[in-house]
Amino acid sequence: MRLTPLPAFSDNYIWLLDEDDARLVVDPGDAAPVLAACEADGRAPLAILLTHHHDDHVGGVPALLARWPGLPVYGPADPRIAGVDHPVGDGDRVGIGPWRFDVLAVPGHTVSHIAFHGSGLLFCGDTLFSLGCGRLFEGTPRDMLGSLDRLAALPAQTLVCCGHEYTLANAAFARVVDPDNPALRRRQEEAIAMRDRGLPTLPTTLGSERDGNPFLRIDVPAVRAAVAAHAPGAADDRIEAFAGLRRWKDGFRA
Repeated sequence: MRLTPLPAFSDNYIWLLDEDDARLVVDPGDAAPVLAACEADGRAPLAILLTHHHDDHVGGVPALLARWPGLPVYGPADPRIAGVDHPVGDGDRVGIGPWRFDVLAVPGHTVSHIAFHGSGLLFCGDTLFSLGCGRLFEGTPRDMLGSLDRLAALPAQTLVCCGHEYTLANAAFARVVDPDNPALRRRQEEAIAMRDRGLPTLPTTLGSERDGNPFLRIDVPAVRAAVAAHAPGAADDRIEAFAGLRRWKDGFRA
C-alpha cells in the first residue's frame, strides 16, 4: 500500500491511496495534481472519497468526472456537494477494490462532515489536524468535541490523513498551552526538520496526536489549567474548556 499526499493550493493535501493496480483519490479540491499524477504513471482511480463540502476539498471533482465519466464518488449526503453518486453516512461501510472503510459522522467543522476509517488509515478532512482541529464553521463545541473523542478512541497506530499542512502553526499554539509536554516538543522538532527538508508532516499517528494534541487532551490537568488561566471560568466542564481552547486558538498569533 502506498499513501501519497499531493500538495494543492497553499497548504491543502489531496490523498492518493494505491495498492497493486487500485487507486483512490480523497478530497480533490484541485483536479490538476490528480490528473498529473495519474498521467505520469498511467493509472486511473477507482473512486473518489469526499469528507465535506468545502470547495478546497471538492472543487476538482467536476474535472475528474469529465476525465473519467462514471467514476464513483462517495461523500456526505449534502446537497452542497455536486457529483456524489454514492451518498454515505454514519455506520455505512464502503468497499472499493482491496479497501474497506467505515464511515464516521464527525460534525463540527461542518454539520455533514464525515471521516473514512479502515486499512489502518483515517481520512478525516478538516476535523482533526496534526496538533490541532478544524474551526467550528457550522457545528458547536459539543459537536466537535464528540467527534474528536470518537476519533481519539481509534487504534493508536492509525495513520491520520488530514486535509492541510498546519502542523507547525498548530505546534506553536500547542506549546503555549502545554509547554512541559515532552511528546509535543519531540513532535514539533520532528515537524520542523521535515518541513526544512521539504517533506510533508503527514500522515501522523493517532497515538502521537493523543500524546501531543491539546484538543485531544482537554481532560489533562495541564491543558485544563492553561485554558482556565487564559479565560477564567471557561474550564468548569470539558465542553466549556474545549470551547475556550478553540476560541483561544482562533485568536492566536505566534
